[in-house]
This record gives sequence, C-alpha cells and structure tokens, in this order.
Amino acid sequence: MARAATTSDVFNAIAEPQRREILALLRAGEWPVNDLAQKLGMSQPGASKHLRVLREVGLVRVRGAGKQRLYGLDARGLRPVHEWTGGFERFWNESFDRLDTYVQDLKQTRQED
Repeated sequence: MARAATTSDVFNAIAEPQRREILALLRAGEWPVNDLAQKLGMSQPGASKHLRVLREVGLVRVRGAGKQRLYGLDARGLRPVHEWTGGFERFWNESFDRLDTYVQDLKQTRQED
C-alpha cells in the first residue's frame, strides 16, 4: 500500500511528534521560527522544514511582522482529524455512561454502609 505524502495529508503530517509539539506551542499564539526552534531544541532549518509541511497541509499560517515571519496555528486544517475522531464518539459516550453508572453504584453502596 502506497503511503500518502506528508505534504498532502494532515494525518501523516501530524504523525511526526515534533510537528505535534509545534502545533501545541502555536495554540498559545504566534511564534517566529527561531524562537520555536530554540524552544523545541532543534535547528532553525529543521523547524522550518516542519513548518513548511504544516503549512502545506493547512495547519499553520504565516504573516510578516517587520523583519520577522510569525507562524500561527490554523485550526481549520484539523477538520479532517476532528471529523474522523468524531466517528468514535459513540465509544467514548458509552464508556462514560458505564463509568457514571459505576460511580453512582459506588456512592449508593457507601451511603448504605
């Protein structure tokens, strides 16, 4: 089975742990590439490479601010991931319902003791 290119598939792009770390940092706001690289302990070219992939799949946007380029999160690119994980919502709802029943039974038992 052929593997999808990381530059066209959001799932492959976020499969890389360092890219997920970048996205986590960008949740808090915009960062210049040098600060991101320093925070993550990677080289500036390495950070730029990851940012390029994230931009190509629509997860990161960039804007100029003086001499700097600031990178920010574009959460709209996560829609395919959100829609896919939403298919498992029933599993989690059933798990939470079972947990809620267990906790209620446990409370009832303790009140009776």
